[in-house]
Amino acid sequence: MSQKLKLKNKFIPVNTPKIFSQEKKLVIQALSTGWISSEGPFVKKFEENFSKFNKRRYGVAVSSGTAALEIVIKSLNLKKGDEVIIPTFTIISSVMCLIKQGLKPVLVDSDIKNWNMSIEETIKKINKKTKAIIITHIYGFPVDMQKIIKIANKKKIIIIEDAAEMIGQKYKKRICGSFGSVSTFSFYANKHITTGEGGMIVTNDKKIYEKCKSLRNLCFGTKGNRFNHNDIGWNYRFTNIQAAIGLGQLKNINWIVKRKKEIGRRYIKKLINNKNIIIQKNKNSYSENIFWVFGILLKKNYKFKRDFITRKLLMHNIQTRNFFYPMHKQTILLKKGIFKKNNKFPNAEYLAKSGFYLPSGLALTNEEIDFICDKVNKIIC
Repeated sequence: MSQKLKLKNKFIPVNTPKIFSQEKKLVIQALSTGWISSEGPFVKKFEENFSKFNKRRYGVAVSSGTAALEIVIKSLNLKKGDEVIIPTFTIISSVMCLIKQGLKPVLVDSDIKNWNMSIEETIKKINKKTKAIIITHIYGFPVDMQKIIKIANKKKIIIIEDAAEMIGQKYKKRICGSFGSVSTFSFYANKHITTGEGGMIVTNDKKIYEKCKSLRNLCFGTKGNRFNHNDIGWNYRFTNIQAAIGLGQLKNINWIVKRKKEIGRRYIKKLINNKNIIIQKNKNSYSENIFWVFGILLKKNYKFKRDFITRKLLMHNIQTRNFFYPMHKQTILLKKGIFKKNNKFPNAEYLAKSGFYLPSGLALTNEEIDFICDKVNKIIC
């Protein structure tokens, strides 16, 4: 059977993670010792290694990136009604962590050049009620943070860096996850480092660190009275088995970042001449694209809609994923009155309507990329 025929008959998922031999050895070690819960020694080791990699003093491993955001927001002791600026073009976790604490999410539109939150709009939305900004890096490039951080420091606004999609990325040669008061990560299966599910909080602030540790573990009491809880916390613990996988993954982070960039560059080479799509560049003025995913944006005057294109690709066994659906359009958030129906964020709406990403997992082969690009160019013509 020819390679082309094999690919034609093979389903190519939007993500397939890469599991190395180290993960398997460490998982077997965890299982053989009986340390499978959050009390296992690999958890602490993974926290230490991951926080060190991100130039932070402390790390708190948790059950997901969503859990990381919820814990961080509660640890900051913000008051009900305080405003927190977030992008509208993001995952719903960014809003839900604020709603849980009675905080007011303030949305900003996207920068169409890099799909991240608009710097100018973020700065305009800052007022006396603004107590924090969640800087969320989207898809490949980090947010151009310099101006936001400068103003936030001046006005004593807390910066939370949501680096869920940026493990190993750098902003102006400094590692993402090292900015602001505290940063959060996700280890979901489609992230650069995966533990299946999971997340991490990293910080240099010991008070935030201690509070986050308590919040992830039901805020158990101290001084001999463990079951007299001192706050409302959650069971957002991370297991020793997950940590074993994470340790193995982290050892290969340089290869992972290198391969992600290779995937992105190959897609660009094959799709750059397609006049009906917009794709991101290899680099911009402050960063190289890490290509968490490879996104495609249909041009506004293109004759077919995004969903028609993705259905056509699926007919060729190529799975895709639509871009984020903006927060100001979310049915449940409108129903609950969190946002008003007449809000307009045109760039985010365009991205959500016309954007999708192609298979981008680390197990993707060059032959599969070439096959995908051939189909994309024939369908979007």
